Amino acid sequence: MELEVYWLELAESKLDDIYDYYTFKASRKTAKCLVDGIIDKTLQLVDQPFVGQIEENLNTRPEKFRYLIYRNYKIIYWINTDQNRIEIANVFDTRQNPDKLLENDT
Repeated sequence: MELEVYWLELAESKLDDIYDYYTFKASRKTAKCLVDGIIDKTLQLVDQPFVGQIEENLNTRPEKFRYLIYRNYKIIYWINTDQNRIEIANVFDTRQNPDKLLENDT
């Protein structure tokens, strides 16, 4: 059975923040291209859910978080076999201190 990609509320909120920031700092076109690129990157997970590396900063959590990289962003996800979906939990700017990843409700 094929897994679906499902965006959790925190990850959607982060996408909104990225879009708003780049709309203000660059342009709406730039913001849209960046957000679309992040979303498109997650589509490969349907066929290859284990393609991402394990996120070591979150190894104390019960979920086995993995990540993909798109430009400066880490797309944090885990495979929820109970719900038969890949849950995108967070989109983290890698230019930040990695310890900040633990502060979020990932």
